[in-house]
Amino acid sequence: MKCPRYGRRIRKLVGAATKKKNAFYECPKCRKKSVKRISYALWKCNSCNAKIAGGAYSLSTPGGETARRMLAKEETGE
Repeated sequence: MKCPRYGRRIRKLVGAATKKKNAFYECPKCRKKSVKRISYALWKCNSCNAKIAGGAYSLSTPGGETARRMLAKEETGE
């Protein structure tokens, strides 16, 4: 990712996105903190080799979390 110019706010946003992109996340299958980004919106667990489609810079997006909660409510019958 190229470094942006002209402005503290933009540099701060790019830094936060880069941190999210390079971080390890918890695997939804094996619950180990070993999920790493392999390409744009593709994530792979180094423990159980599961491939997961997610957000561009983080494993889950706010919209995805909302959808997951709504589906969980439907399954439980609330």
